[in-house]
Amino acid sequence: MKNQMSRGEFLRLGSLSLAGTLVSDLTFANDFFSNNNAEKEDALLMQKLISSNDDRAKIILNKELTEPGIRISNFRPIAGAITVLAASISNSKSEYYKSEAAAQKLNQAVDILLKEQYSDGTLDAGGNRQSPPDTAFILEYICPAAVLLNADKQSDLAEIRNKLKKFILNAGEAMITGGVHTPNHRWVISAALANINSLYPDSRYVARIDQWLAEGIYMNEDGHYSERSGIYSAVIDKALITMARLLNRPQLRDIVNKNLTTYFYYTEPNGDLVTVDSKRQDQFMNTKVNKFYLQYRYMAIHTKNPMFAYMVELIENLPEFTNENLLDSLAFFMENKELQREIPIEGKVTNDFEKFFAISNLARIRRGKASMTLFGGNDKPLQIVSGRSSNPNFLMYRRGDAILKYMRLSTSFFRLGYFSSDGIVKEGNKYILKETKEGDYYQPLAPEFRKADGDYKLSPSPDGRFWNKMDFDSRVKSNVKLQTTTIEIIENNGTLDLDFKVDGPPNVEVTIEMCFNERTTIKGTEQDGKKNNFLKSGSGEATVSGDTIQFGLGKCEHYNVDSLDSEEYTYHQGSLRTSGEYVYITGFTPFYHKMTIS
Repeated sequence: MKNQMSRGEFLRLGSLSLAGTLVSDLTFANDFFSNNNAEKEDALLMQKLISSNDDRAKIILNKELTEPGIRISNFRPIAGAITVLAASISNSKSEYYKSEAAAQKLNQAVDILLKEQYSDGTLDAGGNRQSPPDTAFILEYICPAAVLLNADKQSDLAEIRNKLKKFILNAGEAMITGGVHTPNHRWVISAALANINSLYPDSRYVARIDQWLAEGIYMNEDGHYSERSGIYSAVIDKALITMARLLNRPQLRDIVNKNLTTYFYYTEPNGDLVTVDSKRQDQFMNTKVNKFYLQYRYMAIHTKNPMFAYMVELIENLPEFTNENLLDSLAFFMENKELQREIPIEGKVTNDFEKFFAISNLARIRRGKASMTLFGGNDKPLQIVSGRSSNPNFLMYRRGDAILKYMRLSTSFFRLGYFSSDGIVKEGNKYILKETKEGDYYQPLAPEFRKADGDYKLSPSPDGRFWNKMDFDSRVKSNVKLQTTTIEIIENNGTLDLDFKVDGPPNVEVTIEMCFNERTTIKGTEQDGKKNNFLKSGSGEATVSGDTIQFGLGKCEHYNVDSLDSEEYTYHQGSLRTSGEYVYITGFTPFYHKMTIS
């Protein structure tokens, strides 16, 4: 059944019970599933995992774990080395099975962690001092290694097992009492506690998990956690699966199910994740879906959902799977044998869709080789800070290898920067994005607010452009200017028709900015001396490897495209400009322009 949740609703898990099961909003047939297939090992995959793990182990054995005289600020490589070596030593098919050299290096790595561990059980991580959540991320690697070594029971590894136990139990005390910074940290710490409890049971671990879970796991109707981040959704999904599996709390998998369904729609054919709506650092990063590999594989085997099987197959055919996933996943497959099974269902999905995520104000559309993203869900007031959505990209378009990384719109109106829509309104096949910006002037202070020495409160201007000792809060605004930008987008079988309207004070510069990926050949434009392309009229083409995006009609009334970000960015000498091939369409207000992308 499909549960309908009110906007912004929390899934309360204090009693760890959910009414019903959240399922994919796509319907799939899986009558051909056979229970016999569920028990078959994916032998070829396991062979690749063992071989890749051995390759990684060889590299670890032939280099120093630390650099002399350099204090460690990131313990994840050390933890990863422990996981890789533990898997090789414990796997009878590994080249390093029961290897003395591997055991010695493993012992060195564990000694490093113990030496750097504080008395409260924590480790440092970059600028985070004695950090419980960062220590929890380390335990994500250490605990599976301990499981493998404990199960193997090689007598000559007893000292290493005891050292790992000491590190884990010390860290467990920090997990019981330690605090967090961000929403996902709660579930990373809870998963660490579940791992520790499976090794060395203690009711205090479970009690602390329940304390965090009692806060509720936020998930909105779009299937997003509160951070709306691909990076941290993968982290949370992995944590919830760990708790569901080790604590026998299957209802946690229902939440993972809904999030993984969302990220099916957020994945491009080449594995790129749509991150424009993230509230964390990945909103300006290129991120791949392979971070979700173990999550999709576990859920595909467990739920027999063809959508998840499709995602596993997609990830396993990405270059990143060979270069990243295979190198350090063996221990997790050995620790959780369910991952070793063959996926018992085919990955057959309808990969042609239009999906509107109303809470996130994001639309995903795919038509054959064309893939589109529309976004208008920035947090207001706009601030550039972790935890808030501030990416000004309102449109992204792909046709095969040809990629329009983003389209933005900026005006010179009071140097307030890029257009940032106040949401998206969907009317049939039309998407409407709209924003009104305000620029103000200020009247003299009333007598009761005046100071003879002129020493007024240092405060921000109401529009956030600057701070001054002007006591803005006590002044009357005047000469108020408003600028309203409306962008209407109609999609028809992979073609986008765009209608731009910018109204307000006249003679304001308007710039439509398009950034194509770096390997793009642009035709139909004229360049300035800075390799910026201007589409003066007609249509242009952007081509990569035989795939072409067509765009136009063009317009060029000015060439001032160097200061599009905002006064805030300019003051800090920063810029949102990325690498790529740039094309501009420019004009002045009142600005009315239509164009097509196909």
